[in-house]
Amino acid sequence: MKEVARLKGQIEGWRRNLAVLWLGTFIAGMGFSEVMPFLSLYVGQMGDFTKGQLTMYSGLTYAVTFFVIAIVSPLWGKLADRRGRKLMLLRSSLGMAVVIGLMGFVHNVWILILLRFLPGLCAGYIPNASALIATETPKENSGTAIGILTTGYVSGNLIGPILGGVLAQVFSIRFTFIITGILLLIVFVLSLTLVHEHYQPNPAAVAQKNGSLLSQFKNPTLIITLLVSTMIIQMGNNSITPIISLYVQQLMHNVGPITVVAGILAALPGISTLLSAPRLGQLGDTRGTDRILVFGFVFAILMYFPQGFVSSIWTLGLLRFMIGISDGALFPTVQTLLSKNTPQHLTGTIFSWNQSFQAMGSMLGSLLGGVISNWFDYSGVFIFTALSLLLNFIVVLIFIPSMRHPFAKKA
Repeated sequence: MKEVARLKGQIEGWRRNLAVLWLGTFIAGMGFSEVMPFLSLYVGQMGDFTKGQLTMYSGLTYAVTFFVIAIVSPLWGKLADRRGRKLMLLRSSLGMAVVIGLMGFVHNVWILILLRFLPGLCAGYIPNASALIATETPKENSGTAIGILTTGYVSGNLIGPILGGVLAQVFSIRFTFIITGILLLIVFVLSLTLVHEHYQPNPAAVAQKNGSLLSQFKNPTLIITLLVSTMIIQMGNNSITPIISLYVQQLMHNVGPITVVAGILAALPGISTLLSAPRLGQLGDTRGTDRILVFGFVFAILMYFPQGFVSSIWTLGLLRFMIGISDGALFPTVQTLLSKNTPQHLTGTIFSWNQSFQAMGSMLGSLLGGVISNWFDYSGVFIFTALSLLLNFIVVLIFIPSMRHPFAKKA
């Protein structure tokens, strides 16, 4: 009877964890994103810089966090599998609260860059929330749960820039950093008091700790393919970021509320991801994750190609909205496949590797988007992104055989 009661409590517990971590990822996503739109303006307050110096310092300030995340995420993931994911949630939220709050008090650009370095060391809330949900949720509900969790971070990212802009306008940029620190402190308290994890060290993990990571997977090729896919998908998304406002300016012939339109277009993919991810996750649980992943790749390729040739801002807006649907299929499905093909004692490790590859994609996308737009104009960036996803899809078909016939009836 005690065992039955324990299992019943665990089943009910995953729903509570999902609700709390959805709110936590929402606030974390909002906190991380609300300072980004005016970060370069804040850098400009640190000194009397030339245009070239401001560009260099702003780029360095933006990129250093992703660079550190790409390096340290696997280390935090390994620790999460040894000590539990909740501990990593607390480390990340408290560390980020302190570091971002301190950014509101700096007056030197190099101290700001140092503080932007530290969030990389404190990173890991989102992947550890995903890992905890993946391990605490019954496998038959994992796709739905991860899809719902994805909407928390995405919706926070959507609201963050708007809230940050309002706070910066009404108060000051410095005050916005302090507010962000307070929000992340709330995330820490929520995670400490309301998230519960049934964590027990796995003897198999201890016995295998001296072996290679990939040797502990039944299908290491699948894991590598999924991680590389995360990087390329994120690279495609981020390659558009540096040029979207300039592309809008070109389409509007430098007339009208360009920044407002660019902001709306930047938000549209997130809105459609928010709407589509839970439903697509549910379809993956009932109809097969293979089908959803294939759909996501094909749909993204078809939506990216024409974006480089549009002549109307309305057409671009429609296509940007559609891209969010493909994101709602691709990112949660990759995470679901990782969770279903990863031993439970390695879930934290593999989700942190996933974050590391996503951070590398963010770095590569930002760099390549700028370079390609200089070589081939803005349309070249969209074509490059579509071709990258097409190549990624071909790699998936080669190395994950089940993807070749996703609509075949399962035995």
